[in-house]
Amino acid sequence: MSATHATQSNTTAAPKLYLALELSWNSWKLAFTVGPGQKARLRTIPARNTELLLAEIQKAKARFGLSDDTPVVSCYEAGRDGFWLHRYLVHKGIDNRVVDSASIEVNRRKRRAKSDALDAVKLVEMLIRSHNGETKVWRVVRIPTVADEDRRQRHRELIELKAQRTEHSNRIKGLLATFGLDIRVDAELPRRLEGLRQWDGAPLPPGLVARVLRELARWQQVDGQVGALTNEQRRAVRDDKEPHVELVRRLLDLKGIGPVGAWILVREVFGWRSIKNRRELASLAGLVPTPYGSGEVDREQGISKAGNRRVRWVLVELAWGWLHHQPDSALSRWYRRRFGAGNARARKVGIVALARKLLVALWEYLEGGEVPEGAELVPWQKKLNGRLPAAV
Repeated sequence: MSATHATQSNTTAAPKLYLALELSWNSWKLAFTVGPGQKARLRTIPARNTELLLAEIQKAKARFGLSDDTPVVSCYEAGRDGFWLHRYLVHKGIDNRVVDSASIEVNRRKRRAKSDALDAVKLVEMLIRSHNGETKVWRVVRIPTVADEDRRQRHRELIELKAQRTEHSNRIKGLLATFGLDIRVDAELPRRLEGLRQWDGAPLPPGLVARVLRELARWQQVDGQVGALTNEQRRAVRDDKEPHVELVRRLLDLKGIGPVGAWILVREVFGWRSIKNRRELASLAGLVPTPYGSGEVDREQGISKAGNRRVRWVLVELAWGWLHHQPDSALSRWYRRRFGAGNARARKVGIVALARKLLVALWEYLEGGEVPEGAELVPWQKKLNGRLPAAV
């Protein structure tokens, strides 16, 4: 019997209702079908109306002649709505999967028809293919628990606050630069502002001074929040008994890795994900190559950048720090041998390659206790001494 006939027999023996959800802020487009070749039943409901969603599922079962207990297989694209809907559907007994939208195949024509209805129909067709055994239709997102999601809030907020603080600081410097002034932004700026003069000795215009002071107030508020969250994070490293925090401490035992980098790597990757192999790990950070070959054309397009941007950013920073703090390690020697004699561009390309190797080495270190070859260890407590008040 062919694979196609086997699939049709299985579908007949165990019918299923397939559902794809195209989510937007105001409405959800639903596409129902029972198998390949069956025209999709389209419905639109208000967004986040879960009671109406369940009612439409029951209506679809009746429309297709299915029993009330027929299994439902569903999917939707990962996006702003997050994972609450997945948890709700699973709680209701629905076999749901959240799909990485960047991995979904699309028509390559320059002009193509697109609408929520077309997207929902396409999605439910791909759901059938995936459910029937095709493994490369798309990539399914691994769902974190609510607790794992919550653990990521602190460092993600800290990253955003630091970016906001830099924006306020640069805005103040830019305003004063228009008068030929170069200043340092800190709490003493209001006092120094009174003594600043224009090129002709005239005081700064009052409107500019007022705007700078308002901008400084916003900078001080954000700076205070950054300091509070940083201390909170360091206290957690010092005092918490969670297994995840123990992983942070183990990373801190490696010279050249600080609390910020260790915290992000554990909370985003090592603390809750089950990594199968090196390629999956590199793909998670978007550090896999993207070759392009067609006919006589054969070139490398660079790394995919399809993974976690925070992890990718911190890994590149850690790679530069690794070269400085771990010069005798095997990774640093490999980098100097391969890229040390190159120009600036070659060294930047090399640092990305080093970041990927470092990520794999840290994974092996946490999983099997294998210290990176030639790496120097230091007690993690030394990296916190003097930066926090004594424990009470």
